[in-house]
Amino acid sequence: MRGVHSSPRPDPRKGIFETLLVVDGRPVELDAHLDRLAASIEALYGGGAATDPREEIVERARGLELGRLRATLAPGADGRLGTEIVTAEVDPAVVFPGLERAVSVHTILLEGGLGAHKWVDRALIEETEARLPADAVAVLVDHGGAVLEGLRANVFAVNGETLSTPPADGRILPGIARRRVAKAAEAAGLVLDETELTVGDLMTADEVFLAGSVRGVEPVRAIDGVELELRNDAGARIGAELRRAWMPGRVTV
Repeated sequence: MRGVHSSPRPDPRKGIFETLLVVDGRPVELDAHLDRLAASIEALYGGGAATDPREEIVERARGLELGRLRATLAPGADGRLGTEIVTAEVDPAVVFPGLERAVSVHTILLEGGLGAHKWVDRALIEETEARLPADAVAVLVDHGGAVLEGLRANVFAVNGETLSTPPADGRILPGIARRRVAKAAEAAGLVLDETELTVGDLMTADEVFLAGSVRGVEPVRAIDGVELELRNDAGARIGAELRRAWMPGRVTV
């Protein structure tokens, strides 16, 4: 576990953003992302953007076979929110990856987490994250070792037929993929338990995976340098459910 931060919080003047998967020109889970964006805009800025970003998002997604789209909203000099949209292609191998692309997780201590908004300002963790191995995925933990979330995904642990994930209690982003995983768990025959997890709980779990809006379900192979026994039964079942919803017509990616 690396880094300790408390007090200042992210600066809302730098803006907020959403990152969406784009499949065959279609922005995936667009309504859910816009709803979350609207909730953050209301909570942080008390009003809407200068223009509704939906039309521009849909237009920019056209022609992108498989990629990601990032929509950033930030206040300008006049205080009104402006929108910037950036797109990029995505390597098909990193979307719903198999065990051969399982990720290594390294924890960062951040008191109270980043909260329920997707901040542009990551100054609280940038310095610590920069010291992690290049291929590591940073996961935030609170004091006492309580696991919060990955910086690009929510965290899940499997024990038997129980799927556990930290509660959306204001310390973590209520992930779009997180909500989809909760629905897919039932279809996959798993019982969802929103409960506090520690790093120790992850170390002893049958299986650990991440779930995010661009890469889908990612198996975890190591935590803070400790190798885990790689299993992917539950993650694979849930990943298959999400893949059918997000990538219809694509058997493999």
